[in-house]
Amino acid sequence: MPTLTKAVVSLSGGMDSCVCAALATRDYDAYALHFSYGQRTEAKELVSARAVANELGFKDFLHLKIDLFRRIGGSALTDTSIAVPEVAENSQIGAEIPVTYVPFRNAHFLSAAVSWAEVLGAKKIFIGAVEQDSSGYPDCRPAYYEAFQQLIRTGTKNADIKVLTPLIHMRKKEIVSLGLELGAPLDLTWSCYSGEEFACGVCESCVLRLRAFAEAGSEDRIPYAAHRS
Repeated sequence: MPTLTKAVVSLSGGMDSCVCAALATRDYDAYALHFSYGQRTEAKELVSARAVANELGFKDFLHLKIDLFRRIGGSALTDTSIAVPEVAENSQIGAEIPVTYVPFRNAHFLSAAVSWAEVLGAKKIFIGAVEQDSSGYPDCRPAYYEAFQQLIRTGTKNADIKVLTPLIHMRKKEIVSLGLELGAPLDLTWSCYSGEEFACGVCESCVLRLRAFAEAGSEDRIPYAAHRS
């Protein structure tokens, strides 16, 4: 068997990162990188990320814990004094940057991924950023990754590591359909911003996920709270 190129995958445990991971493991020797950063569903996300990595056959799983986002605060995901908003099923999402935005989070994730890629000799970094049908986070825009790519070119030893965002222009329903086509273990993923035993079904992330499965004509098999089951 020929040796495959190595790739580092930012694996959150969510639906988008799972589909991104399925693409990566299809074509590369993939290494999973997961962050616990003080988010409300930190424990559940770690369980989901490990399960996805095991199912897809990752070569390694690096779990990093960082405390800066919890200490900085300012996001409903990391600051318990800020409530996670509930949204209606038919509400518009993404028109404004919500309080669940974690300031400049993906730059920290990418920086660690680049560092690990240099050590591994990996040439690709996958991240499941999505601009369409999303919460409107500024660090999920194509221009953000173009700028970060320039940073990699100027700040790494060999300047040959490329960041790949294969889902960034896709609609959520297209991501679900692609995941089903690839056999991605979507039932192992977790998207809820607040619940760890049952997904709340009313945060932006849950609503986007539920819409996507419905529009793709498929059933979401994760457990939801009774009022949205």
